[in-house]
Amino acid sequence: MLGAGIISSTLSISQVKKQFSVEDNAEVRVVDLNFKVNSGRCYIKQGESKELLNVYSDQDYDSYGHSFEKNITGKNCEINLDLEDSRSESLGQSISYRMFGRSEEEKDKTWKVYLTDNKAYNLNLDYGVGEAHINLGGLSINNLKVHTGSADVNIGYKEDQSNMIAMDTFYVKVDLGSVNVEKLNHSKAKHVVADIGFGNLMLDFTDKTEVSSTIKGSVGAGNLMIFVPKEGTPVKVKIKDSWLCRVKLSKSFSKIGDNTYVNKEFSEDAENVLNFDLDVSMGSIVFKERN
Repeated sequence: MLGAGIISSTLSISQVKKQFSVEDNAEVRVVDLNFKVNSGRCYIKQGESKELLNVYSDQDYDSYGHSFEKNITGKNCEINLDLEDSRSESLGQSISYRMFGRSEEEKDKTWKVYLTDNKAYNLNLDYGVGEAHINLGGLSINNLKVHTGSADVNIGYKEDQSNMIAMDTFYVKVDLGSVNVEKLNHSKAKHVVADIGFGNLMLDFTDKTEVSSTIKGSVGAGNLMIFVPKEGTPVKVKIKDSWLCRVKLSKSFSKIGDNTYVNKEFSEDAENVLNFDLDVSMGSIVFKERN
């Protein structure tokens, strides 16, 4: 039987201690993790144990609102963890955070989430305010969905450890916050979807491309920055824009049709193509090249 444990401690609040855990189960092959945190600093990375989930914090267990549940159906385990669910952030609070920053109380909260490299995951991550650092290196991620209200989120593959399996969809939704994705090629994502309201999103594709990817993006009044390699990777870009927006491509791109551009590496039969299909209303889209 899969065990779910909630561990409390009498240690001082300044010390990091385990808050939640879900034990390993030999029958489980895929973990659906729905994780929501409203404030603080959050870290996600590969852990050393085979437990499906371990969550540590410097908070006392009784000092924050939360809900925690798990359910096993066949070879799937669904885990729902909502931290500080008693605090809902209004649009006004989100704007205030972007203008004036976090309170000292919000800065002091730390959450550390560890996943196992022994299972495949579908991750649904939701951040309110604060910051998040997500290191997916060495993990097996089928699908990733990240939503930020006003939080600043950093996603990457440290030490050049790629996703252990091919990812289907890498989805990012940015309201007022910012998301930086480094070494996105290492995700092996077939589909990348970006939805930007008023925030900022950076997508870095400059490492070696292992699979062809279709990248669809919608930009409202925010900003989308995309880095692509100067050579070695074929790129095709189609952009639907308006007179209120700003679009800038590097000089190496040439126009081949209505709002359609390609780099010098592109050909119709090219493999490992980065195929961009973008829509911008009032914001900006900028492409830059890196060695």
